[in-house]
Amino acid sequence: MKRVLTLVLMATLSVSVLAGCSSSKSGSTDKKLTVGTTIYKFDDTFMTGVRNAITTQATSDKVTADIVDSQNSTSTQNDKLDLFITKKVSSLAINPVDPKASSTIISKAKSANIPIVFFNRVPSESDMNSWDKLYYVGAKAEQSGTIQGKIMAEYWKAHPEADKNHNGVLDYVMITGEPGNTDAIARTKYSIDELTAEGIKSNQIATDTGMWDRVKAQDKMQSFLTSKGNQIEAVFANNDDMALGAIEALKAAGYFTGGKYIPVVGVDATAPGIKAIEEGTMLGTVLNDSKNQGIATLKLAEVLAQGKTPSKENTGYEIKDKKYVWIDYKKITKDNVKDAK
Repeated sequence: MKRVLTLVLMATLSVSVLAGCSSSKSGSTDKKLTVGTTIYKFDDTFMTGVRNAITTQATSDKVTADIVDSQNSTSTQNDKLDLFITKKVSSLAINPVDPKASSTIISKAKSANIPIVFFNRVPSESDMNSWDKLYYVGAKAEQSGTIQGKIMAEYWKAHPEADKNHNGVLDYVMITGEPGNTDAIARTKYSIDELTAEGIKSNQIATDTGMWDRVKAQDKMQSFLTSKGNQIEAVFANNDDMALGAIEALKAAGYFTGGKYIPVVGVDATAPGIKAIEEGTMLGTVLNDSKNQGIATLKLAEVLAQGKTPSKENTGYEIKDKKYVWIDYKKITKDNVKDAK
């Protein structure tokens, strides 16, 4: 009898141990990865597109994307980062408020051994090379500026009437993003460099920052119109939101009706920007692929969270210089507006 009871007890213990092992393994397998994600500010139209793409991809991959608004404040972003580190997230996806302050973010993440994918705003090369668990997803800003220049050059060559004072010089105003921002600097420079490369003489008659904001850009354009009036022959804006603000000011001044027109170019190919192109108030924009930036960011963060090295095979995107995923820009005008849609 004792022998039977002993055998039964041993069998029971064996089943319990096996069940425990099975449960432990299952728990490890089913553990959901969490990507702590900060956006520089939620009310940026383009970044809303990136954020939505991250959310959609996370749902598809069954990954948790904990996305927070940094409210365009470096201190707020650092507070959010500290919270993510306390929560022990699996990886970080950071759209920095100020790329120049990225070293602080890197130092904190490195101390906690939490890998980072920066996106849309690139840190310095030295910052990017400071750790092997650090990647970047974005687009080359100089490419967007060059495409803006091409759009304007094509219009200028095809429309001699655009030269209002018949002096053979394109007189333009430039509405820029925040001072010191690498995208703003590159778009401002390369758009005009492209005009020069195409043999077009140009003259900047006014410039100011619109801080990527539609309302601020509208105010700046109203000031330009008050001070420069009919001298303005073209408007360059570093993004669509500011281009749309300029368009609102131009509308209030009587443009886009009765043959009164000034070409305006932006960057991002946002939904409101595309609508303006279809309506004929925006000459063109440059597709900044928010969908693929979001997907690539999430993919890299997910692979890093798994302790793996990102590659084209496990992310679907080519990694350049072992650190960067570059998403190409694309020219968008009324002729190919469907491509942006």
